Amino acid sequence: MAESESETGIREITVAHSPDSDDAFMFYGLATNKVRVPRLRFTHTLCDIETLNRKAHESVYDLTAISFAAYPYIQENYALLSSGGSVGEGYGPMIVATRPFSQSEVKSIKVAVPGTLTTAYLTLQLFAPGIETAVVPFDQIIPQVVEGKYEAGLIIHEGQLTYSKSGLQKVVDLGQWWLHMTGLPLPLGGNAIRRSLGAEAIAGVAKALRGSIQYALDHREEALEYAKQFGRDLDSQLADKFVGMYVNERTLDYGEDGREAVRRLLDMGHHAGIIPHPAKVDFAA
Repeated sequence: MAESESETGIREITVAHSPDSDDAFMFYGLATNKVRVPRLRFTHTLCDIETLNRKAHESVYDLTAISFAAYPYIQENYALLSSGGSVGEGYGPMIVATRPFSQSEVKSIKVAVPGTLTTAYLTLQLFAPGIETAVVPFDQIIPQVVEGKYEAGLIIHEGQLTYSKSGLQKVVDLGQWWLHMTGLPLPLGGNAIRRSLGAEAIAGVAKALRGSIQYALDHREEALEYAKQFGRDLDSQLADKFVGMYVNERTLDYGEDGREAVRRLLDMGHHAGIIPHPAKVDFAA
């Protein structure tokens, strides 16, 4: 018979993140037990980000990666951690197509998107209010645009570096658009923690996550080797570039402008009628 948590003094923390190379790099220390925290044990689940956004509605996981656009829907049960963010410094989700479009033209066509709770979708709606979209699994967007099922697609993850291999052209980089409009980086995803864990456990998990990120940054080569197995269609050079885009010093801490960017994005989404209720952005630790 398995010993209970109270008997062992070890608390199990359920962790969920996306199956892509930057998240794998970020969680390398924890997933391989290179980083440990007394009295905490971590079990990992990998899901696509839209699934994680929806599971967070049900408070399925203790620590979960989410799109910032999903945070207002789960804010009563979750707080954000100060580390673990993926932030675009003048880059981010892209609209791509098989032929050139002007930015005004793209607003009149149907765009394949990776989910309506993603930050990519929120930013697209701010860029082109009322644009027609269709939800497609993120790893099928490029193939379906190539096949002609959609005139354009909104791509996230590694697709931002590989779309040209499929003969697609960039129409607009929403991270660039956001920077020009606000002067801020584009906060794409973060890690949220269940409030019901309590202050002591939240502090322990926050320490563990930050330690995992720092370990990967300090042991970049081995962490990249681990992360490459999750890098769809990325060679070593591109995997290194992609991880560098989304796991860096800002991942250890958003910084004041990063926190402001989260608030600004969600406030704009609410005022535009995309997010139904105001966000109460709360960084727990």
